Amino acid sequence: MAAGLKLISHKLCPYVQRAVIALTEKRVAFERIDIDLVNKPDWFLAISPLGKTPVLQVGDVPIFESAVILEYLEETQPKPLHPADPLRRAEHRAWIEFASAVLNDIAGFYAAADEATYKAKAIQLEQRLARLETRLAGSPWFDGDSFSLVDAVFGPVFRYFDVFDDIADFGILAGKPKLQRWRKSLAARPSVRTAVSAEYPALLRDFLDRRNSWLSGLQARAAAA
Repeated sequence: MAAGLKLISHKLCPYVQRAVIALTEKRVAFERIDIDLVNKPDWFLAISPLGKTPVLQVGDVPIFESAVILEYLEETQPKPLHPADPLRRAEHRAWIEFASAVLNDIAGFYAAADEATYKAKAIQLEQRLARLETRLAGSPWFDGDSFSLVDAVFGPVFRYFDVFDDIADFGILAGKPKLQRWRKSLAARPSVRTAVSAEYPALLRDFLDRRNSWLSGLQARAAAA
């Protein structure tokens, strides 16, 4: 039941955003509790075996891992975000896993310590997204006219590029018109837009600064220009 749902969160976590978007789309009331992942409180470690966000507290039961949380919400809440057909539903689940791989590529991109690694990670990320371009339906959501969980998990992916675009033109999304249209549709979706606070861009820029990575240096030079 929806009553008493608590989502343990971090302000920058893209996996938290997935859950927030799904909850918002389903119009499920919940309490969001942000924590500091650098200084994790003991109560959080007691309910999160992996020490990661998100955790959905359902009464006395903590549900961890974003993919599991999304499936739980699909099974217990109205307004399904998965297709009804079992085969299409399985395909959507596979692309949700693909989104997690893209997030790992993004992390490798912003954490690269030197130019050579940074360039290699940029190529890897571009190739991953080029593969996604070939699958998109092209209007306006991942698989056509209905917003799905795949859309929910890619909203946080493209949000990174809002900040990346202020640093430089990396060309990662160039030549991908379907991705560009999808990105715009997601950015305009209320559930995606409100999954983070207004301070998100500044928090992400600060996070990138503190990585002391190659991208950190590019960001510093862009800010000084």
